[in-house]
Amino acid sequence: MSFWAGKQENTFEHERDGSLNSVVWSREKMISRRSLFLSGTVAAMTAGTAIWVGNRPGKTNELALASRPRLSYPPLLDATRNSEFKLRAKYGTHAFGTGVESSTAGFDQSYLGPTVLLKQGETRARVENALNEDISVHWHGLMVSGDQDGGPHQPIAPGDSWSVDLNVNQQPSTLWYHSHSHRRTAVQVYHGLAGMMILTDGMDGERGLPNSYGTDDLALVFQDRRFGSDGKLSYDLGMMDLMHGFTGEVVTVNGQIDAVAMVPKGIARLRLLNGSNARIYELFIDDGRPMQLIATDGGYVPNPIELNGLTLSPGERAEVLIDFSDGNPITIYSRDDPNQGPAGMMGRVRGLYDTLFISSFPILSIAVDDRIPARVTKIPDELDGNSIVQDRESGRTRSLTLNMGMRRMMRSGQSEIPLFAINNKAYEIDKLNFSVPIGSTERWFIRSEMLSHPFHVHGTRFQVVSENGSDPRPEYAGWKDTVLVSGSVELKMSFDKPARPDKPFMFHCHILEHEDNGMMGQFSVG
Repeated sequence: MSFWAGKQENTFEHERDGSLNSVVWSREKMISRRSLFLSGTVAAMTAGTAIWVGNRPGKTNELALASRPRLSYPPLLDATRNSEFKLRAKYGTHAFGTGVESSTAGFDQSYLGPTVLLKQGETRARVENALNEDISVHWHGLMVSGDQDGGPHQPIAPGDSWSVDLNVNQQPSTLWYHSHSHRRTAVQVYHGLAGMMILTDGMDGERGLPNSYGTDDLALVFQDRRFGSDGKLSYDLGMMDLMHGFTGEVVTVNGQIDAVAMVPKGIARLRLLNGSNARIYELFIDDGRPMQLIATDGGYVPNPIELNGLTLSPGERAEVLIDFSDGNPITIYSRDDPNQGPAGMMGRVRGLYDTLFISSFPILSIAVDDRIPARVTKIPDELDGNSIVQDRESGRTRSLTLNMGMRRMMRSGQSEIPLFAINNKAYEIDKLNFSVPIGSTERWFIRSEMLSHPFHVHGTRFQVVSENGSDPRPEYAGWKDTVLVSGSVELKMSFDKPARPDKPFMFHCHILEHEDNGMMGQFSVG
């Protein structure tokens, strides 16, 4: 299939109205709103004029929150009792808050899926596919063997199902699941095929942590979405969207726009999941109060880490505690995505852009409800998170460069030209990149070209040893499975789960448009 030999449409079919929004790759879309904005920005910079973009956060107005809808949470699917759960992918319609129904898909509901509660040991999972196209379900962050992982080598055909025994042996953490279909991940996740998972050991009360789901323990899925002039969800993929990754102008939380979360007058726990296709969030609180980081992708850190800001790229999770004992509401904001706007592919002007522009936007407002009993009123001094010091010495080293082949993208009249690659090789589903001995530990050196890329590895967790030759940012103090590569990172990882060559583990950029179009590889462990 040629992506650039004329206009190409890729439709996600819907059983009711014929199609979810078409995905269009077209040379006609090379001039987009973003490139027009860039032209105006460069002109303003040349003229020496400072332009203020977005919102300048201040103290949240409590009265203004009263008229806004209350945030709801995905239903909790408790698999800890019977050690089994079932998910059914299906079509639906969802209003988001625009007042207009959009064609969507989800697990067990019209958009997104339930929060699956797991425990250690063996859990039986069954996934049914009621869609008109193949899907797969990857358990992102769950360290299981390759045949349980749910990558592109485990498609579920329309009308078919997949049953798998998940052998879980890792510390409590916030995980997620999403479709990982070959070259279809972006459009399927965008329309709703994703959900959160919580791995618990039932000991959070003893840790002094909030653990009442939807009350003081909040599951929050951040996703940016684009809506057309008709108010319906849009996924119209142009050239710049493909280059930078598809981003939207509206941020949703749990599939809702402008909703307000309510918490008790005490300590609240926020489980943050960046479920966006491409947007990188640089989070902060409007009144300057800190967040206490208690867990990263792989589980608890040894001690809470006080942060005034938190960067969360696609696929990453973080758990933070926020103190609401003063009774005042807050709004969580994000600064602009470093991959978007005029600095998106021109890193040398990023500093100038940040100086001239204030470009931040609200993500979620949180208010205090005095009627909710406050179960936790103190931030714990210590947690029982595992230290990231690894006993085993590193063996082999690998160097991986996340490439963007712009010259080849611009050439016309050719088919099957890779748009994105790792070490100049685009992903091929029938070719293994390398094999790793089981029980080994390796150092991986990852380098990005042009953009910042969230890098995810299946079947393992890793330590971020350094970023750009310096100590990693504070939020990388714990175990990770996804890391934002802005320049270079050094990772140390162990491989303890097997993966056959026909059911390999993946490593890839988690900007889903990049992943679908070649920035991915695969390896076996044995």
